[in-house]
Order: sequence, then C-alpha cells, then structure tokens
Amino acid sequence: MSGQLFLAATPIGNVGDASARLREILETANVIAAEDSRRAHRLLSDLGITTQAQIWSFYDAVEEAKSPELIGRVLSGETVVMISDAGMPSVSDPGYRLVQEAIAQDVKVSVIPGPSAVLAALAVSGLPVDRFSFEGFLPRKSGERRTLCESLLHEQRTMVFFEAPHRLVDSLVDLEAVFGSDRQGVICRELTKTYEEVVRGTLAELVAWSDREILGEITLVISGAQPLPETTAQDWVGLVATRVEVGETQRDAIASVARELGVPKRDVYDAVLADQRQRKS
Repeated sequence: MSGQLFLAATPIGNVGDASARLREILETANVIAAEDSRRAHRLLSDLGITTQAQIWSFYDAVEEAKSPELIGRVLSGETVVMISDAGMPSVSDPGYRLVQEAIAQDVKVSVIPGPSAVLAALAVSGLPVDRFSFEGFLPRKSGERRTLCESLLHEQRTMVFFEAPHRLVDSLVDLEAVFGSDRQGVICRELTKTYEEVVRGTLAELVAWSDREILGEITLVISGAQPLPETTAQDWVGLVATRVEVGETQRDAIASVARELGVPKRDVYDAVLADQRQRKS
C-alpha cells in the first residue's frame, strides 16, 4: 500500500503560526525532507514536537538526486513530509523536482497550507493585489537585475520580489533607475517576527531609507505600471526625432522610445525608416 507525500508550509517567523495539522504530520511522519536539517530540528524543538522521523537534508543541490529515493519511500508505504526553511516548499525553495518525480511515479501530492511571505507582504502593502506577479529573488548582479527590471517595465500587475538585506539598497537603486523615482513600493522586513517593519513610499524614498545596515528577511512589493496611452507610428517617429534633436543617436533614440512605449524596437525602426523614405521621395 502506498504511503503519502506532503508539502507542508512552515512559519515564516512566528512559530505560533504553525497549524495543528502541521504539528500532527510532523509528529507522525516517517521521513521529514528539510531544506536545512538544523532549522528543522530547531522548528521541532520550538513546537515541542517529539518525532521518530528520519530528517533528510534536502536542499537545491541534492533535490534531483534524492527525489527518486524519497518517492520510493512513499511507494513502500511511508509518510514523507517536505518542508522548507520558511513558508511553502517549491516557491523559491526546493520541492519542485520532488513534485515532478511524484507525478512521474503516479504518487499523489497533498498540501498542508500555511504562512506565505508573498501573500503576507501583499496583504499589508496597501497596493492593488487583485492581480500580482511573483518574481522570486532579484539577480545578484546589477546588469542582470536591470535587464530583468526592463523586461517588467510595463508590467501592470503589482510585483513581489525577495531580496537579501545586504543587497537591498543596490536593488532599490536599480529598480528606481528603470521604473522611475515616483513608482510606489513597500519594504516588508521580518514579517510576523518581533521586529516586523513595513515601510511604504516612492522608490526614491525607499532608496533613502535603506541606505543603512539592514538585517532580516526582506520582501519587496512594487506597484505595477500605469496603462500606456495608445500611440501611432507617426507618434514614434516624432518622439525619436525629438531625442535626436537633443543629441541622442538615432539608434539609441529608437531603443529608448520602444522601451518607454512598450512596442517592438523593430516596429519603431521601420516607422522611422519609412518616414525618411517618404521625405526623400
């Protein structure tokens, strides 16, 4: 008879948020696959749980190799619980490959829902949350970070990012450079913990606030872009011409106009070329 596989959400800070169902499954599991086994032992201790379960270290680098063995334990009739350091497994944490292996072996995956840094940050942000985009951790390098931000420049949904505290100010500087100083944002630090802090403001204000030593878990919530006005090819040509008049190269002007209006660069180039041909004829 097959066992059971559970993905279980754990508290993101305050252990009082642990559900009765989470406690029960941790007490009765045969195997607990934990992103960090040390933090798993600490969680069990904080919850006052005594368990006979084997605790496996199950982080990103070993997930693919260990997933078949874990699913084998389920198929042999055991209960396996996957937990990450905080929140829901597989959401910017290990778990995705384990679920894929379970599906491949026709093993049912059950979820024990619970705390989520993404949803908690959205709820307290005060920004529109009827639609949102979760982007995970921002890239470590500034160039890659700005490239990602540029791809999201015209995203109209509220965006959620994770960031390490020591990179927060640099990331906010890049967000401001791409999205503009007036874009609204929220820094959520240490959610549900004793020193929880929620800071709201424009990106310029958040950059100024974050230029200090910051500790703890960080979730960023950034407002989406305003809908772009309808424009025509002739509008594109005029905007490119204005930029060229003040010293920009035509190539750079075309790229800037395309990026700001959210239209393909090739379309702007074709419109400029067609206008030049028309003027010569």
